[in-house]
Amino acid sequence: MDEIHYRILRLLAENPTISQRELARVLGVSLGKANYCLRGLLGKSWVKVQNFRNSENKRAYAYLLTPAGIEAKAKLTLSYLRRKQEEYEAMRREIDALQEEIDASGKLGAKAPV
Repeated sequence: MDEIHYRILRLLAENPTISQRELARVLGVSLGKANYCLRGLLGKSWVKVQNFRNSENKRAYAYLLTPAGIEAKAKLTLSYLRRKQEEYEAMRREIDALQEEIDASGKLGAKAPV
């Protein structure tokens, strides 16, 4: 859940007036899951909702990060960054090992025995 919360907080910080439908589309999740996660953030008081009363669309909302939400986003960003760096390092080691296998075989396009 941390990753999806991070992604939602990041999207809301960039575009507070994003609709839940658009949020779901960008995240690649169902509208129900986006709503569920957004409600979780509201329950943690990381996000507050503001209705645009002057808007033509009376269901238009702005999702604003609270000070606690800004702090949580910073912590989640750091956690996300560390996780992605670890994944990168693991991938880098795998690539290096595969390159060594190719170099050891002496043939760049050598086929593996069947």
